Amino acid sequence: MNKDSKIYVAGHRGMVGSAIVRNLQAKGFENIVYRTSKELDLRDTVAVKAFFEAEKPDYVFLAAAKVGGIVANNTYRGEFIYENLMIQNNVIHQAHLAGVEKLMFLGSSCIYPKFAEQPMREDALLTGILEPTNEPYAIAKIAGIKMCEAYRSQYGSNFISVMPTNLYGPNDNYDLQNSHVLPALIRKFHEAKVEGKDSVEIWGTGSPKREFLHADDLAEACVYLMENYNEESLVNIGTGEDISIKDLALLVKDTVGFEGELKFDTSKPDGTPRKLMDVSKLHSTGFRHKITLADGIAEVYKDFVEHPPV
Repeated sequence: MNKDSKIYVAGHRGMVGSAIVRNLQAKGFENIVYRTSKELDLRDTVAVKAFFEAEKPDYVFLAAAKVGGIVANNTYRGEFIYENLMIQNNVIHQAHLAGVEKLMFLGSSCIYPKFAEQPMREDALLTGILEPTNEPYAIAKIAGIKMCEAYRSQYGSNFISVMPTNLYGPNDNYDLQNSHVLPALIRKFHEAKVEGKDSVEIWGTGSPKREFLHADDLAEACVYLMENYNEESLVNIGTGEDISIKDLALLVKDTVGFEGELKFDTSKPDGTPRKLMDVSKLHSTGFRHKITLADGIAEVYKDFVEHPPV
């Protein structure tokens, strides 16, 4: 990318998209275009076509998606598969028609089989059954990966796919009904501390292990790969390190300063037993994350306190 290249960041208000915009601006990229969902409904084929015809971006970061945690994924199954398919189909196809030089599609680690060998390699895709609670979302993301591969094969489009691990950072979603585990824990422990509660309930057994990457590290990786990676095969983006939900809860508890106890509701689902990315391909390109989990949680909790969610 050149400093004057026109770059479209789809989903610029979300945690990932906003991090990518910040990263690009910090590097001196000024010709960045974006639209709010009110200004451009990415589910609307006609509207997306008109946008690409008018703006003609050179590069596209497709970070727009309908996302959520276990509750949201399992409750709004129809919405998750429909809206994600529509968003990515429209953006990828119109990027092709508009002659976009390069597109990056951001997927999710949930694309991998529920019982994939750990850590999960990129070639584990489509080798087993998916986790049922987020299957519709995962299928949509798999379709996006395959769409990029198909357009590369048929049309020669330089469309690449990256699969981030679990993310956290500024502009995260702290709604307890549809947030992911880390922001949900931050909110739960903070509110319990403020309200003087003696315990916090954690879903499941606490035994599943998860990997967490700060959104700023993801953005750095995305911009790096946009400039340096041009292959068909997808790339995992993560830390290569994981932590149990119980230990994560204890880390958040200490960061927040909550002095009560943890209570695990084992009637609630655990989800996938373990989700750790194999990031050897990413590391082979020369990229490694910089923000430790403890430092990252401390940073986002400070931001949470200073800018409490509505």
